[in-house]
Amino acid sequence: MGARSVEDAHNAVLATAKELLAKGLVEGTAGNVSARMPDGNICITPSSVDYRTMALEDLVVIDTSGEVVTGTRAPSSEKSLHLACYEAFEEVGSVIHSHPVHATVFAVARLPIPACIDEFTVYVGGEVAVTEYAPSGTHDVGKAAVACLADRGAALLANHGMVAVGKDPADVLHVTACVERTAEIVLGAIALGGAVPLPEKVNRNFKGVYEYLRNN
Repeated sequence: MGARSVEDAHNAVLATAKELLAKGLVEGTAGNVSARMPDGNICITPSSVDYRTMALEDLVVIDTSGEVVTGTRAPSSEKSLHLACYEAFEEVGSVIHSHPVHATVFAVARLPIPACIDEFTVYVGGEVAVTEYAPSGTHDVGKAAVACLADRGAALLANHGMVAVGKDPADVLHVTACVERTAEIVLGAIALGGAVPLPEKVNRNFKGVYEYLRNN
């Protein structure tokens, strides 16, 4: 099987970018969405364009080296993060980088989000780790993220935000929202005395479901 791609990537990326804002997972022009196209190129949101006014013509297509193929705007400044994920994982068809508040609290504290809810492990694969710190927009951000994403649908970017991967933009948006919701719940549980992880056997079984969904 070749690398996973997304049909009608432009419409999928645009719709997801706007939904990302609507769900409060980004603010202003922060964050970015991309999808791998059937020809192997990447459709990605542009740099510094408000999601509220973003249109199809604002999206940019880049090749696997990051060079612009089509589009009049500059691609996202985090294009290296997206390209690193596509290069590392053929089963990944879309990448979303976001700044959700509760997940970013964990990223700033450099603490993982524990697997303590069934659906979290089913859709994310288990505990979401924090990457090694790397400055925004650098190749090192992608390298650090890939190290945490081999068997997980998301990773926390140290002192920055989070990145999620999956089949298509809608799938990755769901992962992003699931991680943020779990982060909020865990913070509430900590205030009540602590979050209790799922039993190891249960976590292992649900992780198997995640691995099947990721690869099929």
